[in-house]
Amino acid sequence: MALKFSPITCQKFPSFALSPMASLRSPKFFMASSLRSGSKAAENLKKPFMPPREVHVQVTHSLPPQKIEIFKSLEGWAEKNILTHLKPVEKCWQPQDFLPDPASDGFEEQVNELRERAKEIPDDYFVILVGDMITEEALPTYQTMLNTLDGTRDETGASLTSWAIWTRAWTAEENRHGDLLNKYLYLSGRVDMRQIEKTIQYLIGSGMDPHTENNPYLGFIYTSFQERATFISHGNTARLAKEHGDIKLAQICGNIASDEKRHETAYIKIVEKLFEIDPDGTVLAFADMMRKKITMPAEFIYDGRDDNLFDHFSAVAQRLGVYTAKDYVDIVEFLVDRWKVKELTGLSADGRKAQDYVCGLPPRIRKLEERAQERAKQAPSVPFSWIFDRERAVVVFDVVFF
Repeated sequence: MALKFSPITCQKFPSFALSPMASLRSPKFFMASSLRSGSKAAENLKKPFMPPREVHVQVTHSLPPQKIEIFKSLEGWAEKNILTHLKPVEKCWQPQDFLPDPASDGFEEQVNELRERAKEIPDDYFVILVGDMITEEALPTYQTMLNTLDGTRDETGASLTSWAIWTRAWTAEENRHGDLLNKYLYLSGRVDMRQIEKTIQYLIGSGMDPHTENNPYLGFIYTSFQERATFISHGNTARLAKEHGDIKLAQICGNIASDEKRHETAYIKIVEKLFEIDPDGTVLAFADMMRKKITMPAEFIYDGRDDNLFDHFSAVAQRLGVYTAKDYVDIVEFLVDRWKVKELTGLSADGRKAQDYVCGLPPRIRKLEERAQERAKQAPSVPFSWIFDRERAVVVFDVVFF
């Protein structure tokens, strides 16, 4: 997302997972980088296996045991209500359905047709498509993240719990997205595949830091937001591909968006159920994630050259209207409405504060986004290694999120 976040001091609500007296948490809950981003030590250790951005304090295992039991009790519900959002493998599309057939006599002709269509698409679009593909290709990180969540992780690698089945099957469905986009980009001849492959390796090696604390309340709020964000992003790349005259590429992006929408529905239903069972704990979790801000899965993206690659990629996405600050606040507003947060009753004092905070976010952020649009500054063009160092214009938005 093309936003430069500036910290702002606001009232903090205690984590729902800890007692009010746990303001000073046990050291076992914290892992932090001891390096400052500007220090010599940080510079010396930078790369090849460090994320390009500093990972700050990380809280782990914030969910108390009694809350974990909730997810064990929901096994049967998840089987009936969540696994139904998966498609049988035999009914799923596969990448080959949209690509030239290497076994056919017309393979070379089909590739040439694909390349001819790709010639009509501007570099800006390919920057976004590459960034989306790299994000999809970091799927091992996302499965790892889901398997850090207490109470829902796949304990054996082949567990038969509903949560574990969902995680593996969701991963399998998502795996097709990166495969398809990767092959399309390879055949297009428009991008530097070696630089792209390096970026994928860097990103998977760097991991992600979603601030979910091994906590499925936080984790499923995060995935609800992210799946809707990817649905919007892929939907917009489909729209732009159609505008540029490439109907087949529009179909590729549209089918990926359709998968993301189906997955979004599943994750939203999980949180919906948590609001039904534990409204106080869930609204506190929602407020916690909103205070920390939803970080993008590719936040640590790096190509071996550009330390600010995520910012530059996000700026192009903002300028093209693929994923914007407005989309961010629209998602927050959508989730507040979908989960009926304004209608919650019987909350604790902290729960009511969290409710007020979350419900007040969309209009506050929207005003800030409008001001940011007015103050948006054209930054110098920057080279993208993915498109052979050709330069693209970026726009800088300075937005403060509460």
